[in-house]
Amino acid sequence: MTSCAPGGTPDLMFMLSWASHALMAEHAAGLAELGISPRAHCVLLKARAGGLTQRQLGELCGIDKTTMVVTLDQLETAGLARRRPSPSDRRARLVEVTEEGEKVLDQAQRIAARIQDDVLAALPEADRAVFLRSIASLVGDRLSGAGACGPGGRDGC
Repeated sequence: MTSCAPGGTPDLMFMLSWASHALMAEHAAGLAELGISPRAHCVLLKARAGGLTQRQLGELCGIDKTTMVVTLDQLETAGLARRRPSPSDRRARLVEVTEEGEKVLDQAQRIAARIQDDVLAALPEADRAVFLRSIASLVGDRLSGAGACGPGGRDGC
């Protein structure tokens, strides 16, 4: 499935959107076996190192405040994470991954790795590293969100 931009060139926005949608659906289906969502997977993964507040985790995972509270409520109910008061800010809560959360996170990481390996296997081996470097470069720079259109964003959007 492809689409063309004006001029007949491949439509980058459509292709990236389609790829993202397909990968997210596959990721969600794989994680459903563990009873977590891709959003919960991201929170557990980023919280694993410790020392991060709910707000910081929300920013790292691209989750708004309300959705972050709901996600953490679900993770706590499942026994996968817990919130503790921050010693430096009485209003903030630090998020910790529980022992059970670590086990589920390890399984989730294996599922994500399997999906990534399967997707990359569709490319010729010589192209895989180039593809990953190129996507990482775009996401780390031009598509990082820092230069997005809108107030304070790039000129000429």
